[in-house]
Amino acid sequence: MFSFFKRKKAPAPQESALEQGAASGAPEAVDAPEVAPVAPTELPDAWVARAGESGASAGAAPAPADGQPAAAEPVAEFVSGAESASVDAPVQPPDAWSDRPDEAADPLARLDLSARDAAASAPASSGSWLGRLRRGLSRTGQSLGGLFTGVKVDETLFEELETALIMADAGVEATEKLLAELRARVRRQRIEQPEAVRAALRDILAEHLKVLEKPFVVGEAAPMVVMIAGVNGAGKTTSIGKLAHALRERQASVLLAAGDTFRAAAREQLVAWGARNGVTVIAQEGGDPAAVAFDAVNAGRARSADVVLVDTAGRLPTQLHLMEELKKIKRVIGKADAAAPHEILLVVDGNTGQNALAQIRAFDAALGLTGLVVTKLDGTAKGGTLAAVAAGSQGVRPVPVYWIGVGEGMQDLQPFVAAEFADALLGGPESGKG
Repeated sequence: MFSFFKRKKAPAPQESALEQGAASGAPEAVDAPEVAPVAPTELPDAWVARAGESGASAGAAPAPADGQPAAAEPVAEFVSGAESASVDAPVQPPDAWSDRPDEAADPLARLDLSARDAAASAPASSGSWLGRLRRGLSRTGQSLGGLFTGVKVDETLFEELETALIMADAGVEATEKLLAELRARVRRQRIEQPEAVRAALRDILAEHLKVLEKPFVVGEAAPMVVMIAGVNGAGKTTSIGKLAHALRERQASVLLAAGDTFRAAAREQLVAWGARNGVTVIAQEGGDPAAVAFDAVNAGRARSADVVLVDTAGRLPTQLHLMEELKKIKRVIGKADAAAPHEILLVVDGNTGQNALAQIRAFDAALGLTGLVVTKLDGTAKGGTLAAVAAGSQGVRPVPVYWIGVGEGMQDLQPFVAAEFADALLGGPESGKG
């Protein structure tokens, strides 16, 4: 679920750095070198490029400390016209919140919007979220679900289930745990029908995955800084764009930091997502990604943003020098805000199978992960890897799964719900859902 504080009032338009410095009595900042304007063909027409107006230059910024990037190059800031035009508009709560008068009366009350609430407020259609998830995991659903058709509840069924779960990337540890509980429940409840065995396994799997289900809370820090990492090609930048959309839909103000300064067109890709979502993007041509992150955190504070999403360059955990750079980005974010980053997310490709465990283990050791985003569950993904994560297989800590993605659309990134995932993983007839 999501949890949010509503802002009392949108901030007034930001003053220039010199005006803020004069108001606070701070010495005037030295003029930064000008940044060449961005060519009109590089950005949507509705966007304007500004240089040297980020939150880092608002007022007198503290001198860089040890281990902090010194004298970062001016950062180009791309501001959506829609964003700046609506900055003074009052925040109106969605209709889904109208049944919560106690929260509506208190502008600072925490708003809990769970995955169930989001699904209930979405327009009904044949392409529902759960339907897309079931289709995305149909490969495993057919493999597991087909075992319960025209069979007897005997040892042969359990042996076939064991093979199917291991083939679905659940791993030996999770498979043994799930089947031990299933055998015990079948004996205890004297289950004799295969469909009843399927229902029992679905409940056991949902309970097993429950350890990975955790709400994503926004509002306990201002701004909340989220650092996002992942290997090359996992869908990291796309997931950031979808996450920004989800947060904006829930009335949170968002700032994006284009910290992937190495991949060709990564900056432009994030700027395009910013344009689609109507949010500000802090970026620069090349340079130090840690400097971009540092500037973005200060910009988020100056603009009273609710969330700052920091993109980073994709890297393999075996590239030790790049993993060290990732640690540096985390340290520099901490220089801008001692409590940040508040969340460190790893984007995992759902098609990587058991290799995802090695990725989670390596990034967790380097950064201390707080959550996962599992993407690309819309193709050949087997899905059983999350059961292995929940079981702590191969020394992996059960890191919470905040979101899963099943497509390329804006709405195709949704909160992870253990019961829904278990239902989709086992395929078969639709089960009742509240």
